[in-house]
Amino acid sequence: MNEILQISDTFIEQNTVFLELVNELKKMFSCNEIIVPMRHHHDFPNPELKSDSTLLLMPAWNPSKNAGVKIVTVSPENGQFNMPSIQGTYIYLDAIKGSIKAILEAKSLTVKRTAAASALASSFLSRKDSKSLLMIGTGALSVNLIKAHASVRAIEKVYVWGRNYEKAIRICDQLKGENYISVPVKNIEDKISEVDIISSATLSPKPLVLGKYLKEGQHVDLVGAYKKDTREADDEAVKKSSIYVDTYQGGLKESGDILIPLQRGILKEEEVKADLFELCTDKKEGRVSSSEITFFKSVGHALEDLTAANYYYKKYTNE
Repeated sequence: MNEILQISDTFIEQNTVFLELVNELKKMFSCNEIIVPMRHHHDFPNPELKSDSTLLLMPAWNPSKNAGVKIVTVSPENGQFNMPSIQGTYIYLDAIKGSIKAILEAKSLTVKRTAAASALASSFLSRKDSKSLLMIGTGALSVNLIKAHASVRAIEKVYVWGRNYEKAIRICDQLKGENYISVPVKNIEDKISEVDIISSATLSPKPLVLGKYLKEGQHVDLVGAYKKDTREADDEAVKKSSIYVDTYQGGLKESGDILIPLQRGILKEEEVKADLFELCTDKKEGRVSSSEITFFKSVGHALEDLTAANYYYKKYTNE
């Protein structure tokens, strides 16, 4: 029996080149080879903390090549334990034999592939001359989203907002060696109207990206609000924007950012312009004008996990 490799968060952190991962995702969204059933999404009570947690099971197969499943929990109150809200494991399989090839720590894998998917969307949806970014949120995704967006656009200035200003300062400190200036801000409204790209990754129960502040030509990237009753952008933001999702399968059903406007009649399903499959295969186009506001909602997809697991497995084994 072959040894099961253990691929740690440390290895993933040290061996990620975002533009490489973005290109791998683009290739796999284009190839139509990976089979992805609807993920299991189970909310379960956590009475001790008076807040629900979520269990996600995300399988995917590339027949006769590779397969895998991610098991993830999301616990919004983990900050009080000084732990990320996302915890999990990825089991990477030989799709022919069914044997386990590797077990990857899913925290870093998830944030890396999520950030890379947002950057992939940005390559179609943000203006090519985008130079500034507002990062809303200071969790594990924030640094990764900033670096990923900067891999596809020539970002010069980054503003970081978080409910805890000290955390925003620490995020900016982590980015001091990058090719852009990072500045913490105390109020979203101070910069939201000025930047080219707005990226939001929070567990906020109410919208933080308000349409009244959006201006022509911006790109809005939303990766938080993973539940049906939560959202990061309000109705006005939806009304002013061209709407895109990572996949129709999850994007139209799992997050309040899309589901609530659909239920209210603010948005119709046919008004959602495209998903990443259609963008990557050129079946549909992304941004069509410099004045358009584009709005991308990501809920995550098992294709992204399998692609990332394969990417890190190859790096680990020097294949």
